[in-house]
Amino acid sequence: MNKPKHLFTCLTLLWMLMSGIHAFGAEDGAIATEAVTESIAAATEEAPSIDTGDTAWMITATALVLFMSIPGLALFYGGLVRSKNILSVLVQCFAMAGIMTILWIVFGYSMAFGDGGGLQTFVGNLDNLFLKNVTVDSVSGTIPETVFVTFQMTFIIITPALIVGAFAERMKFSAMLLFTVIWSTLSYLPVCHMAWGGEGSLFHGWGVLDFAGGTVVHINAGIAGLVACIMVGKRKGFGSAALQPHNVPLTLIGASMLWVGWFGFNAGSELAADGTAGMAMLVTQVATAMAAVTWMFIEWIKNGKPTAVGIATGAVAGLVAITPASGTAGPMGALLIGFCSSAICYWSATNLKHKLGYDDSLDVFGVHGVGGIVGAVLTGLCAAPFMGGAGMDLSVGAQIFAQIKSIIVTIVWSGVVSIAVLFLIDKTIGLRVNIEEETMGLDQSCHGETGYN
Repeated sequence: MNKPKHLFTCLTLLWMLMSGIHAFGAEDGAIATEAVTESIAAATEEAPSIDTGDTAWMITATALVLFMSIPGLALFYGGLVRSKNILSVLVQCFAMAGIMTILWIVFGYSMAFGDGGGLQTFVGNLDNLFLKNVTVDSVSGTIPETVFVTFQMTFIIITPALIVGAFAERMKFSAMLLFTVIWSTLSYLPVCHMAWGGEGSLFHGWGVLDFAGGTVVHINAGIAGLVACIMVGKRKGFGSAALQPHNVPLTLIGASMLWVGWFGFNAGSELAADGTAGMAMLVTQVATAMAAVTWMFIEWIKNGKPTAVGIATGAVAGLVAITPASGTAGPMGALLIGFCSSAICYWSATNLKHKLGYDDSLDVFGVHGVGGIVGAVLTGLCAAPFMGGAGMDLSVGAQIFAQIKSIIVTIVWSGVVSIAVLFLIDKTIGLRVNIEEETMGLDQSCHGETGYN
């Protein structure tokens, strides 16, 4: 009589047990699923991902910076020299695009952006020779590392190309090649690392602001140019004959290309398509415009006429000076930087050069060296919020002091390297063409061609 009852009780207990196990399993499964989901989400957040908008902009910026060197800088310099030397300048700039690309791939990128370990303060390492660690899947920030490598490559191309303007019309092509390769290895790469090498690098530790290369490119090149033009010596006829530009329209065209390309130089240094890049573009335009107009009016007031070469040179001075500040200055700071750089560079390229008597053929030191120094110092002021800047971690006084320290290091580093390298080259293959070759012109004597028939 009790068997049905016992059977019912057993079935009930079995049902309750199974329900409990199912409920426990479901809860456990939910917890496990949630844990897996969280792990996947965390891994996704940690894994670097490519932003297509940033990548598209950086590919464009890279092309713009290369456009600055060839043909922009080449034409700007080419118009300023005499007709018998135009090809020599064009070839020198073109050669830099080739040689510096190879140097950058073989060891330059690794030395500039590698972790230097015990030498991290000053230089990277040689662990990434021939870009052996860079693949199609490598990511730098939000862009492919290949794009970052190429973007930074364009900077090492234009820096030694800037220097050639200081000793234009008189240096051996072979000496120029040897000097730029050794100087880039011993000066450009270390200064680049000190400024942009990240945690542990010298300028990073000081809190220096150099957004797009005031120290790395312009002061570095300007000092090398000053040393080179002094050690190579003056051009035949300097100070006694008129060494006039042979094609001012080429210079204006080249300056215009530099102006446009500089948006890639400065706005591209944000490495992203964002608000900082937009502000960098704006202040680049503002500072350049102010500098061009300032130089124009200074010449107009002083000499009675504004010149085409003058307004072009003023624009370049503004472009140079806003470079370190382009990621932190606002429009008000850009106006100040444009005005000050133009006025001071005008004095340097005219009064100072004539007073000291050095033959800086195309005013590399007068515009890039001096303009870079002015811009680097004013970066410490113009980054301040009361100047409309983006702000900084240090006080204005401390920031300016940090900027000055970076300027001094760059001047000394580039100067010492330049003196040593030029001295060794002069004692081996010689720096300068002979007087007959200089009189003939470097187009014929060094390259066997002429720019015009």
